Amino acid sequence: MPAPALLDTSVYIDALRQGPKSVLAVRRWTTGRALWLSAVVLEELYAGAKTKDRNVIARLEREFGRAGRILVPSLEDWVETGMVLAQVGSRYGYEQTGRGRLTNDALIALSAARCGCTVLTANERDFSRLAAFRPFRYEVVADFQ
Repeated sequence: MPAPALLDTSVYIDALRQGPKSVLAVRRWTTGRALWLSAVVLEELYAGAKTKDRNVIARLEREFGRAGRILVPSLEDWVETGMVLAQVGSRYGYEQTGRGRLTNDALIALSAARCGCTVLTANERDFSRLAAFRPFRYEVVADFQ
């Protein structure tokens, strides 16, 4: 049985741009896998949501909540994220890494690794950079465009 999957914010955003029904269509990448929702992804979606998209996001929250499949970063995930970001900053220069921007991606990646989930993302650049410092599974998926 394939590893469970977790969709990165980039995948949901691409789907939302195509319309509410496309959000359900992203499941095509998870056939045969248990699908999880990261609390970090949920936060990012709500923070950037247009008024018309909030109902779709609330539906995702309800459905994943009912299924008991919302992944919340642990204290260890937060600590590990800080250590990874320090390494990224040391190697690439603190100003060039956008560590603040990478924080959420690192939390998603490290909490997914803890739970054995594969992260499905359209954001290859950031996730490949993080994978150079800590092992986790991720797959790059095509966007809707």
